[in-house]
Amino acid sequence: MYLALRELRFARGRFALVGTVIALVAMLTTMLSGLANGLVDDGISGLRRLPMTDLVLQQGSAETFSRSTLTDADLAPWEGRDDVDASPLGVSFVNARTDGGKTIDLALYGVPAGSFLAPRPDAEGALEGTPGLVLSQELEDEGIEVGDELTVVGVDERLPVLGFTYAGSYGHVDIAFTSLETWQHLLYGDNAKGRFSAIALRADDDTTLEAADGTEVVTKEEAYAGSPGYAGETQTMSMIRWFLLVISALIVGAFFIVWTMQRSRQIALLKALGASRSYVARDALGQLAVVLVLATAVGGGVAFALGGLIDGTAVPFRLALVPAVSALVLLVVVGLLGCLAGIRRVVAVDPAMALRAAD
Repeated sequence: MYLALRELRFARGRFALVGTVIALVAMLTTMLSGLANGLVDDGISGLRRLPMTDLVLQQGSAETFSRSTLTDADLAPWEGRDDVDASPLGVSFVNARTDGGKTIDLALYGVPAGSFLAPRPDAEGALEGTPGLVLSQELEDEGIEVGDELTVVGVDERLPVLGFTYAGSYGHVDIAFTSLETWQHLLYGDNAKGRFSAIALRADDDTTLEAADGTEVVTKEEAYAGSPGYAGETQTMSMIRWFLLVISALIVGAFFIVWTMQRSRQIALLKALGASRSYVARDALGQLAVVLVLATAVGGGVAFALGGLIDGTAVPFRLALVPAVSALVLLVVVGLLGCLAGIRRVVAVDPAMALRAAD
């Protein structure tokens, strides 16, 4: 590594150029990781925060609330079990209008009074009295206050804002809690017939949950796929990140091959002086590893600094340390794999080339 480090010092312009490109790729990879996490949070945070372990949905609903309709007859077997807490849950998307004429989108959760799904005691209390809405606290930042009335578009039902809670969002729409009776009235009018979207279950890991005919049991994590846009967003982000890794491998591999060709005489001289193939290979790979690690660390650091500026804005962005660091480590590994494409050129250099150069 002594010669490799000296070469890094004397050819710092070339290594700085490829290091800059790698740092940019690392920064973009880290930023995409934050954007992917932010999009996931914006799509499912409201569902993830519900204190449940599983959901019962209509069979064939593909984990989508809008395709699932259950009744009290489906709920009865679950309420009769001592090892499971069960609660009906209504989920739908509505548009509401403020008194000032502003229209907002809401993911409306219908929860019965006393349900374990109520996010906080204050929200639970608000759902037991006068029909109204408990909104996600993000809407408080938009100027909506307790006591304001929102008109649900389509049914022209006016509901007061009873409070705010840390509810999150679902399908990139802020959540509003209301009583199950109010939810059924808004969706079905006077023809509710005890209908709701799903049954939320809270059970221990070792509890056996068998679905009745016409229903299916899915875990809360499996239900994330039913969030509008969730599958497409996560798959798109994953594909972009894999493309970046491939691009990184191609960049590093191409640089390694060109750099090896330019220093073939020096490598030949080393081998003529007795350096083994393994020594030459370790020297070359170690040199690129130093550049990869330093450039990736710089790019990741810049991305975390930019992420701190973006966090808290309207952009759905959240940098999680473990996924971001894992992506950077994978970037280094893929870069080293790209170097292996040119390692044969290093070990295959003929020591006689040094003698021909001397002639």
